[in-house]
Amino acid sequence: MSEVGKSAFVTGGASGIGKAVAQMLAGKGVNVFIADYNTTAAETLAAELNNAGKAKAASAHVDVSDWNQLVKAFDQSIAAFGKIDYVYPIAGIGERKWMSNDPSSHGWEAPDLTVVDVDLKAVLNTCSLAVQHFRRQGLNKQGFRGKIFCVSSVCSFYAVPTVPIYTAAKHGVTGFVRSFGAYLPAEGITLNAICPNIVKTGISTSEFYDKCEAENLVIPMQSILDVFDSLLGEDGRSGQIFEVGPRGVRTRDAPEPMDAESARSMEMLKERTKVFCLTT
Repeated sequence: MSEVGKSAFVTGGASGIGKAVAQMLAGKGVNVFIADYNTTAAETLAAELNNAGKAKAASAHVDVSDWNQLVKAFDQSIAAFGKIDYVYPIAGIGERKWMSNDPSSHGWEAPDLTVVDVDLKAVLNTCSLAVQHFRRQGLNKQGFRGKIFCVSSVCSFYAVPTVPIYTAAKHGVTGFVRSFGAYLPAEGITLNAICPNIVKTGISTSEFYDKCEAENLVIPMQSILDVFDSLLGEDGRSGQIFEVGPRGVRTRDAPEPMDAESARSMEMLKERTKVFCLTT
């Protein structure tokens, strides 16, 4: 079924994976709102998509770690297109020095958790806006109120000792999608995530990517887009984690309970805490 006339909200949509997603969607006739910290790049891409004539595009400067800026941009996207069908919380940053390693220092220094603010908290905030908006709009012809597509990382299930905060943030995204993504379909909402291996974006250096390309480790952007494309329209999958590697794509299931007692404990916990997810 055609995607023409639907609308999407994409954070980090002016570069990397977000830009590729915005271009893919616009090519299908989906209106795209580009929310990005780089105002010039966002405006330039929006102009290019508008000039292509297949869909409408708009943009806004957004620091996704700022709730008020995020809300303002989301409101602008609704005002521009009337409703939002697809939400992509893609904006992200890489690991940075998060605490001092100077053994001669004195006192206590608060850790820099900016990576958590951008790569986890902002994703949760964007998903919250999406779900609230979706719950207020009716089912479309394909039976959905809306869909959310997150970008996590293979660091969310592989241990990478030198990127602990990025890894922690991406573990959070993957855990959130697996859990809440299993709950939302009853409301006509889906939530999934891709976990790319090494893909060429602005998150790392050209020297690093050159080394990876020499060993055929870099994933083509098209591999990521193919997964996103498969989840559009009538596809009803939710709570799924898709690992995208150099040799293909596989679904990553959550670990199995170690025994029957553990399985039962999870069932009881689900029943005990479902009140937190109930709509009023």
